[in-house]
Amino acid sequence: MMSLSVAIAQLNFTVGDVEANLQKILRAVDEAQTKLGCRAIVFPELAITGYPPEDLLLRSDFLDETEQAMRRLTASTGDIFVVVGHPIRESDSLYNAASVLHQGKVVATYHKRELPNFGVFDEKRYFAAGATPCVVDIDGVSVGLTICEDIWHTGPAADSVSAGAEVIFNLNASPYDMDKAREREERVVGQRSREAGVPIVYVNLVGGQDELVFDGGSFVCDAQGHPVYRGAFFTEELRRVELGRLGVAQNAQITPLPPRAESVYAALKTGVRDYIQKNGFRGAVLGLSGGIDSALTLAIASDALGAENVHAVLMPSRYTRDISIIDAKAEAEALAVTYDVIAIDTLAEAYRLELEPLFRDLPKDATEENLQARIRGNLLMAISNKTGKLVLTTGNKSEMAVGYATLYGDMAGGFAVIKDVPKTLVYDLARYRNEQSRVIPERVITRAPSAELAPDQEDTDSLPPYEILDPILEDFIERDLSPTEISAKGFDPQVVARVTRMVVRNEYKRRQAPPGVRISRRAFGRDRRYPITSGFN
Repeated sequence: MMSLSVAIAQLNFTVGDVEANLQKILRAVDEAQTKLGCRAIVFPELAITGYPPEDLLLRSDFLDETEQAMRRLTASTGDIFVVVGHPIRESDSLYNAASVLHQGKVVATYHKRELPNFGVFDEKRYFAAGATPCVVDIDGVSVGLTICEDIWHTGPAADSVSAGAEVIFNLNASPYDMDKAREREERVVGQRSREAGVPIVYVNLVGGQDELVFDGGSFVCDAQGHPVYRGAFFTEELRRVELGRLGVAQNAQITPLPPRAESVYAALKTGVRDYIQKNGFRGAVLGLSGGIDSALTLAIASDALGAENVHAVLMPSRYTRDISIIDAKAEAEALAVTYDVIAIDTLAEAYRLELEPLFRDLPKDATEENLQARIRGNLLMAISNKTGKLVLTTGNKSEMAVGYATLYGDMAGGFAVIKDVPKTLVYDLARYRNEQSRVIPERVITRAPSAELAPDQEDTDSLPPYEILDPILEDFIERDLSPTEISAKGFDPQVVARVTRMVVRNEYKRRQAPPGVRISRRAFGRDRRYPITSGFN
């Protein structure tokens, strides 16, 4: 194979903002040609529209806009080969496509063959599947085009090589989860390179889009399946790689795969930053309790947005422990975040007095506890309305799973930062953040968690210890194991039955929860879609 210099354009696009995406593409093309001296540049999947555009693809006016942008991009191309992802209408069908543009012309167009329709993906809702390989000559090198899911299957790569491909370009919008980067590289692309006997250039999207985060980490595998280039994670990059007989020039960058806590923390930061900035909010506001969940959420928000764009609100009641107030203030001060204190006892008493005629003959129960949470939710939403800052909720996945959260209370807000983070992982992330700089007091990590809505309350009053709860939840939610199968692993059958019943009956709460960053293979919302009303138990 002759040498070919390729610019890997690992960029952050905004769904639906076709003009901004086009301008970003044009700037990258210019830099790749004039500064990096590349002969080709490769962009991620559906770069023109952003990914996933979802039902925007059902609008003809949106597709008209994307086609106009593609015409403008094509007309602007000079001597560099531009490989870009976009939707295309042909013969009354819509395809997820990749086109090669050169000297004002469309040299070739490939239609994605393998359309994912599982988990967070709904591509068969929008696209028709392609049927044939596409191999194009780029400066004397025969390049096979594939898109994302294609590379997870044997056929598209093998067909490309049969059609003469010496190297395969794979355009991606592959969402992050905790195990995805290693799986892509070792189990999928590396294996496909070995099978096909050609290098594969894997270009991935980066950035946050609603619940999804794209982690970048673009890479090149040589014909033996070894990574010979790996880009950065969770950041935009435009990098030159020199493809040759062995796949890539020597001394290429190989960024290490990040450890789990580091990658999860980066994913949460990316999700918060892009959700708030792309939606035009002025920053974030959150309730700071002195507990570990809100402490971690505050650190993520501050790191993602800058401390000057985050507002913490302490809302103590008669049940709030002094150490919680001390610790919450210490957290805000360590991060240089502005905070205010609003005591809620007088508001809670006003509610009690108004409701007393209705509740006179009824015993106290969780109703009074939930009122406190709802008062706090109202205060945060008022601040949000007045300041234009988005309310970040602080509930974790363990709590969301079993319904240990208050509708219109601590669930009230615009974005749920740690919604997909189990409680045991919350502790790991807090320790990881403190390794960078100590911003969470040690006793917040070590003392027993409590909602502090009743005297001497602790989470274990209502729930099993999290080191028992989280594995049960993982088996039931992410692996779809039955209570009998989970109990066979050594868990108490009564505990398993109680936990799984709580998960099932609290679906109605989760359906009303705000979106949050997806970090697992089975997040509530886009991945796990269960009916609210169901006779199955």
